[in-house]
Amino acid sequence: MREYYTITELTREFDISTRTLRFYEDEGLIHPVRRGRTRLFRPSDRHLVRQIMRGKRLGFSINEIREIIQMYREPPGEVGQLKLMIKRIEEKRNDLRQKRRDLEETLAELDHAEESCVERLVELGVTT
Repeated sequence: MREYYTITELTREFDISTRTLRFYEDEGLIHPVRRGRTRLFRPSDRHLVRQIMRGKRLGFSINEIREIIQMYREPPGEVGQLKLMIKRIEEKRNDLRQKRRDLEETLAELDHAEESCVERLVELGVTT
């Protein structure tokens, strides 16, 4: 296992910018070793970046990701983290289901509005 990864290696591996990695550092999510102006990332930082990216893909905010990471570092540890993750996943799932209902309702309203416009054009003797 490697001792350190460079910022360039991580940006390429995760297809993110150096600015993004610096942001995660500023937010206290990762803690690279500093050698002068150079940042060196441990395997644990690399793992955290992977988890952060996964959380972002799932729609979690930085604060939610931070909360989940903190639970792993402090009591109740991994069990607490897993339970919190399950809770957050269910919340995200419910949010997405509501958004889907909202989209379906909006699409139905648009269909109805279009239908009304077409009917009125027919009444006016205009062909579409």
